[in-house]
Amino acid sequence: MSDEQLLRPYWQDPLRGGGSLRAARCLAPAARGSRAALSNLHTDVLKFARFVIAVKNLASLAEYWSRNLKVRPPRLVGVLVTAGLLAALLLVLRPGSRPSPDAGGTRGGQIVASIRAEPRTFNPFVAGDQTSEALTFLMQGRLVRINRATFELEPWLAETWESSAEGRTHTLHLRPGVTWSDGTPFTSADVLFSLRAVHDPKVKSVLAGSLRVGGQPIRAAAPDPRTVVVTFAGPSGPGLRLLDGLPILPKHKLEAALAAGTFASAWNTGTPPADVVGTGPFVLREYQPGQRVVLDRNPRYWRKAQDGTALPYLDRIVLQVVPEQNAELLRIQSGEIDLTSGELGPEDYVPIRRAEEEGRLQLIELGVGPDADAFWFCLKPDAKRTDPRFAFVQRPEFRQAISYAVDREAFAETVFLGAAVPVWGPVTPGNTRWFWPDVPRYLHDDARARALLQGIGLEDRNGNGVVEDAGGAEARFTVITQRGIEWYVRGTSVLREELARVGIALDIAPLEFGAMIERMLACDYDAMYYRPVTTDLDPAGNMDFWLSAGSAHFWNLAQRIPTNEWERRIDTLMLEQAAALDLDRRRQQFNLVQRIFAENLPVLYFAAPRMYYAYSLRLRGVIPSVLRPPVLWNADSLSVTP
Repeated sequence: MSDEQLLRPYWQDPLRGGGSLRAARCLAPAARGSRAALSNLHTDVLKFARFVIAVKNLASLAEYWSRNLKVRPPRLVGVLVTAGLLAALLLVLRPGSRPSPDAGGTRGGQIVASIRAEPRTFNPFVAGDQTSEALTFLMQGRLVRINRATFELEPWLAETWESSAEGRTHTLHLRPGVTWSDGTPFTSADVLFSLRAVHDPKVKSVLAGSLRVGGQPIRAAAPDPRTVVVTFAGPSGPGLRLLDGLPILPKHKLEAALAAGTFASAWNTGTPPADVVGTGPFVLREYQPGQRVVLDRNPRYWRKAQDGTALPYLDRIVLQVVPEQNAELLRIQSGEIDLTSGELGPEDYVPIRRAEEEGRLQLIELGVGPDADAFWFCLKPDAKRTDPRFAFVQRPEFRQAISYAVDREAFAETVFLGAAVPVWGPVTPGNTRWFWPDVPRYLHDDARARALLQGIGLEDRNGNGVVEDAGGAEARFTVITQRGIEWYVRGTSVLREELARVGIALDIAPLEFGAMIERMLACDYDAMYYRPVTTDLDPAGNMDFWLSAGSAHFWNLAQRIPTNEWERRIDTLMLEQAAALDLDRRRQQFNLVQRIFAENLPVLYFAAPRMYYAYSLRLRGVIPSVLRPPVLWNADSLSVTP
């Protein structure tokens, strides 16, 4: 029996452990602050994880006997479970079993990481792709930071703050002695400049939508060089967490570009590396298009380890551009790269597990991811006014028919090799605080799908297997997706086969990442299959996705006003929930948003994968996150063994 055949039952069969690999989630539950326990997993902790899995299997077996066979489980199982949990507890409490990421870091050395696409710019205000996000973590700083492992707010460039009783005014005190990487002092003037730039309409920043409260831009004043007073137009549920979405950029380097109206093109990939300055742990040394980005240690970085050692530990980080998933797998197996900028593909699990057992790599599971692959059509009326298919594509019934036509259980099995859970919306079970299990579901039903299509006038009138409207416009579409990602290949193939049964034809067109994004931004596509990622688990931190005018409202970008009533309703609810201070009230409002979204289906979701991550055993200080970048978000604490 192959490793994959051996492992598959443990992904799926509840009697064999409820998904034994899923049991590792107990070590890293999303948004509960325990993911740091996975830092620097060594052999003893790995044994503990596997032991807990075995214990959980026994517990699951006992539960199965009790619930399904209506008998009491044997006392032996209870004894074993109890003993196992006690042993596990002793192992957790053993001194040294969970080393601090700041303990024992060694200065010097470099690591090599892969990135799937080359950067489109070094300006974080105008690019929201995953490579740009990783570079922002490496080169820039924020006033406050959401810890990507605990999801708690941390002081960063601001060391302390006070907030007014109503939560609308926040006075932040900047750290003394912080400088930009070129030696220029960092002051409150840089904060005011960054807020002015992000909201400048000429910049068209992808970050602006998430930096508004009550529909109004966040305002700020600077009483002195080390103090910033931030004012919200109204109450805000997430409060200062919003400022995690604002990288602070240098006024002395970019003010002229903002005044000239050229800020959006500043710091493009042709910019000399020395001109790209920041307060982050690394600085740009070299960029070779299509090959690599090289970053050197920022000797002026402000942060220190718990023992007083100046961070970062590493001298250099090299980001290799590796668009193909298979090539990335080979490089991490061979030791050519130390880590990847994203999670493993499901087909990578077995070879990486072998490498772990051979002592070459560290493999961890992070649980169900907070993001799922998405499938959507361009719903921008101005771009599609001459396309006769738009008359039915814009109908919710058409997209509901697609949702009914896809067997999500089979989708999870085929696309993610069983290592996924079915989903019906953008919020997955991996986002434990905001996931709503009662979101409307579309259980697989081809007959229902055909009836919906027929109800909006789509029938196979000429017998060629593809439905068309009364004017002869066929439901035939080209789907663009990113080249080189194996699960995208399987996902689009499954969709093509599933939808063909109800008369919808798909042609698949894989593209290089840059070309795909350009097509998306221009609405130069019929449909798209891709995994957009969230930057915060709190929906109020992703207003750019939910609001009709948001920069990540990708199915209909750059709306001035909502184009339909249901989007107008979502806009209202999202603004209300973001302004609510009571968490239960926010959940109620957001559940309504999820219901409206699921009923109208501007984007379809089918399965959320379980996230696995691997890295070199020589790497220390790893604190993985379910959000991207999973490791480089904390790059200043990474080190390598001598």
